[in-house]
Amino acid sequence: MTGAAPRRIAMWSGPRNLSTALLYSFAARGDCAVWDEPFYAAYLRATGIAHPMAAEIIAANEPDPARVAAACIGPVPQGQSLFYQKHMTLHMIPGFDRSFMRACDNVFLIRHPARVVASYARKRENPTLADIGFVQQAELFDEVAQQLGRAPLVVDSADILANPQGALSALCAALEIPFTARMLHWPAGPKRYDGTWAPYWYNAVHQSTGFEGVEGPLPNLVRAHAEIAEAALPIYERLTLQKLTSV
Repeated sequence: MTGAAPRRIAMWSGPRNLSTALLYSFAARGDCAVWDEPFYAAYLRATGIAHPMAAEIIAANEPDPARVAAACIGPVPQGQSLFYQKHMTLHMIPGFDRSFMRACDNVFLIRHPARVVASYARKRENPTLADIGFVQQAELFDEVAQQLGRAPLVVDSADILANPQGALSALCAALEIPFTARMLHWPAGPKRYDGTWAPYWYNAVHQSTGFEGVEGPLPNLVRAHAEIAEAALPIYERLTLQKLTSV
């Protein structure tokens, strides 16, 4: 890719979707700058939602969504040829300018909603459908599809866990970038590019050094959580129809 214009990959998911592990995977390539949840501070300031470490996040990160959007399509850090941006769909609230997305390769990372709700509820009590980002993901997916005239790329976290090399090879091929086996491993512990919120949310992924294998049966959920998962399931199922298959 020497001499080519840098490529910007915007990966859109809700929380607890294997999104941080995938961020680490792209960072491990060696040719890729990464950005962890660029709009988190702007989302918190605009909504006033009480998230863990909210004050610290707003203080330590850019809270102006227009400036964040400009940086997403501005100079790539370290002059790298790839710029991977881990975005949360719920952060892209009405009123935030989405035009920067047109300069990115937009990819949608999905996970079964029962697993998402179970994982999220262990970190933050009383989750809502809005907290897990499925409705927002469908909206963004449809918006990008309309711009492209076709479905954008979709990757399922279950496929990555079942066959990391195959799933990542397929993703890289679809993005027209080379796959490297360096994407399969990363060092344990905190990373310099972790978001401010990492001490609260990233305990498990900090213990990992790679994708950790196939998940077990779907979790049993309490009624309130099961209702959230049931509401999100049609969106997940619709997006699975567009997902990449491993090579």
